[in-house]
Amino acid sequence: MTMNAISRRAMLQAAGAAAALLALGNRASAQAAPFSSGDAAPRLRVPQNACDSHIHIFDTRFPASPHWKGQPVEDATVAAYRKLQARIGTGRTVIVNPSTYGTDNRCTLEAVQEMGTDARAVVVIDLDIAENELREMADRGAVGARVNFVSAQSWGETTVERLQETCRLIAPLGWHVQIYATGDQIVAMGAILASLPVPLVIDHLGRLPAELGTDHPGFDTIKRLLDGGNTWLKLSGAYLNTETGAPAYADATRVAKAFAAVAPERMVWGSDWPHRGQAAYPDDATLIDLLSEWVPDETLRERILVENPATLYRFDT
Repeated sequence: MTMNAISRRAMLQAAGAAAALLALGNRASAQAAPFSSGDAAPRLRVPQNACDSHIHIFDTRFPASPHWKGQPVEDATVAAYRKLQARIGTGRTVIVNPSTYGTDNRCTLEAVQEMGTDARAVVVIDLDIAENELREMADRGAVGARVNFVSAQSWGETTVERLQETCRLIAPLGWHVQIYATGDQIVAMGAILASLPVPLVIDHLGRLPAELGTDHPGFDTIKRLLDGGNTWLKLSGAYLNTETGAPAYADATRVAKAFAAVAPERMVWGSDWPHRGQAAYPDDATLIDLLSEWVPDETLRERILVENPATLYRFDT
């Protein structure tokens, strides 16, 4: 081989290496997403049609509800969330109307329309809502209603009577009801939750106190609900239920593993992006990687990421 050939080959190899480094840099840049720390992809193999079952969309075109005194609206739009999707590898999404907007679901429903058939909505409703309004929201991708016992709501204090009336209104549509409640609240409502006429979805690992975890009576209450066959649980919010913190979230991990062992067929996973109210944003790749610890069996993980949400949120219909 001549020196010219060697030089030419070396130049081509160098150019190829430079191109590879450039591509790597572009990929890392593309994986960075607003409201999420880190820029690496998950280590976990995320299957096709994996669902992020809990996010919120905010858009400054839509003002906060007059009742809201918390963090102001800032743009956490579909375009911003798409960057997170590209990073963590999910394909389907459930957008939950945030307390910031009260019972104004316009931002959430518009976001579902923008994302298309791979998105669904969980809305928040007034009790005087007309049946045709509910059906219109169903036509736009709504599959459930959320009742929040933790955050400030536009109607004031949330009561079990409001939960029961919400269920009565949505039952004809075949929707589920999603509750955000603390472990203590879930214990107090246990009998009522067991008798609801629609499927029940519990947010964020049931918000059991981190210092007690599975020793809190809320764990047994939720376990009984799961055993009853009409309750689902979101494997989400590890960063909300921890004292040990990132990246392992050891205390939340013990709770998540215990719940997943009870009823893996009624678990779904969610990121809770854009992580409102956090002084430091969690790493969403780390949050989805936790599933490797929570659910070591790959077949069950795929069920939690794909099959379970497809059933609960009607992605296959």
